[in-house]
Amino acid sequence: QVQLVESGGGLAQAGGSLRLSCAASGRTFRTYGMGWFRQAPGKEREFVAAIRWSNPTTYYADSVKGRFTISRDNAKNTVYLQMNSLKPEDTAVYYCAAPRIIWFNSKWSYESEYDYWGQGTQVTVSS
Repeated sequence: QVQLVESGGGLAQAGGSLRLSCAASGRTFRTYGMGWFRQAPGKEREFVAAIRWSNPTTYYADSVKGRFTISRDNAKNTVYLQMNSLKPEDTAVYYCAAPRIIWFNSKWSYESEYDYWGQGTQVTVSS
């Protein structure tokens, strides 16, 4: 099994920054990379960003490109999401998730491709 624990959420003002962390433990060798998703109140969960363990290839939702940066520390089995220029619409519960395998690049944004999930961390951006 793989356990994922997010941290770093909280309250920020519009235009501010937050950095989320996701620490993986357990059989992390069974995972292919890590992704971040978010779910705002009354909305479905949506893809934010993803990164492979094996190389620094990254994937972003259009809504966060240029503002958010995903990175990883393989030695610590930890993935980070640096969120800059935050907007009130970024308010959501942020989840990290890990897939066992992703066969096609286009599938990184598919929630169904992910096998392990963290419990989520709240991010609130005030205007």
